Amino acid sequence: MKWMLFLILPSLFLLCDHTNGATLESAQTASISALLRSEGSLSFCGEPVPTDEQEVKERFEKELLLALENRAQVILWLKRSRRYLPYIEKSLRERQMPDDLKYVAFAESALLPHAGSSKGAVGYWQFIPPTGRKYGLTIDARTDERRNIYSSTQAALRYFKELHETFHSWTLAAAAYNMGEDRLMAEILEQGTDNYYHLYLPLETQRFLFRILSVKLILSKPEKYGFHLAEGEYYPPAVFDVIELYCDRETPIRIVAEAAGTHFKAIKDLNPQIRGHYLSIGNHRLLIPKGAAAAFPGRYSEALAKHVSTLKGSVYIVKKGDNLSTIAERFDVPLFALVLWNNLDVTRPIHPGDRLLIRGKSVTRGETQEGQTEQDTLLSED
Repeated sequence: MKWMLFLILPSLFLLCDHTNGATLESAQTASISALLRSEGSLSFCGEPVPTDEQEVKERFEKELLLALENRAQVILWLKRSRRYLPYIEKSLRERQMPDDLKYVAFAESALLPHAGSSKGAVGYWQFIPPTGRKYGLTIDARTDERRNIYSSTQAALRYFKELHETFHSWTLAAAAYNMGEDRLMAEILEQGTDNYYHLYLPLETQRFLFRILSVKLILSKPEKYGFHLAEGEYYPPAVFDVIELYCDRETPIRIVAEAAGTHFKAIKDLNPQIRGHYLSIGNHRLLIPKGAAAAFPGRYSEALAKHVSTLKGSVYIVKKGDNLSTIAERFDVPLFALVLWNNLDVTRPIHPGDRLLIRGKSVTRGETQEGQTEQDTLLSED
C-alpha cells in the first residue's frame, strides 16, 4: 500500500502544478489583453498605426506578448536606458528628428555594442559593413566604429534622414533600414502600394516595426506592464574624458590603460570600436576614465618610454625552417602570446626575415638544423 502511495502522490502534485500554471497563464493573458485594449491609438514617429485592422492588431499583439514574456530582457532594456538614451535623444533633437527613432537601437541590438547578426550586421544600430562605411564609419581589421555608440548613432541618424527623404515616411524608413532601400522600393513598385502594413515583405521586416512599438510602449510605461525599478537600479550614464592621441608605432592598449590609471578592460569597454590588443599607427580619439585626462600626457610618455626600453634585445629574426610553434617552444612562451605580441594572423605563415617580438626573454643558445651551435638572433628595436 505504501509503495502505491509513493507512485500516485507525485502524479497528483504534477497535475496540481499543471492546473495552477494553466490558471496563472490564463490570468496573465487576460491581463495583457486588457492592457492592449487600454492603449488606444498607437503611432510611430507621429504616423498612426492602424490597429483597427485585425491583421495589424494581431501582428502588434504578438510582438508585445513576446517582449513581455522575456522579462529579463526588458529589465536590461530599462537598466541600460539611462546610460545610452540621453545621447541618442540629444542627437535626435539637434537634427530635429522624431524621438521614437531612439527605440530602433533597442529593437536592433538591445543596446549591446558587440551584438551581431548572421548577415554581418554589428553594433548598436546593426550596420552591415558597406552601409556603415557609406555613412562614415571606420570598419577594418583594427577598428570597428559600429561598436561605438557615439559614432554609430550619428551614422544611423544620417541614414534615417536619407531614407525619410526617399520614402517620405518614417514607417517606411524603418522598413528600409531593416531590409535595404533598393529592395523595399522594388517591392513597393511590384505590389502597387506604399503602405507598410499592406506590403508583403521579408518576415523579419514585417515584424520589425512592431518590435520597435513594443519597446516604445514598455519603456514609456514600465510600471503599467509590471516593471518597477528603483532609481538606484538603473545603470548610471557613462562619464569619461576624451583625449586625442597620436601613435607613431603599434602601441599596446595596456600602455594607454596604465597612463589613464586604469586597466586594459576599462579602456576596451569605453572604446569597444578598438579591435585587438594594440592601437594602430595614426591618430586616435579615445575615451578614458573621468578625471584622468589632465595627467595622461606625462604618464603616457613615461609608460611608452618604459615599454620601448623593454623591447631592446627582444626581436627575433625568423630563419628558414621556423614556425610559430617551434619559436614559442624555443623561448618557452605561450604560442598565443607570440600572436598577441606581434598582432599576427594565424592563418598566414611567417617567413624568413620576419621580425617577432619575444617580450621579456634574453638571448639563449640552440642547435641549428645542421647540428651546429649558434646564438639565436635577437635584435634590439627602437
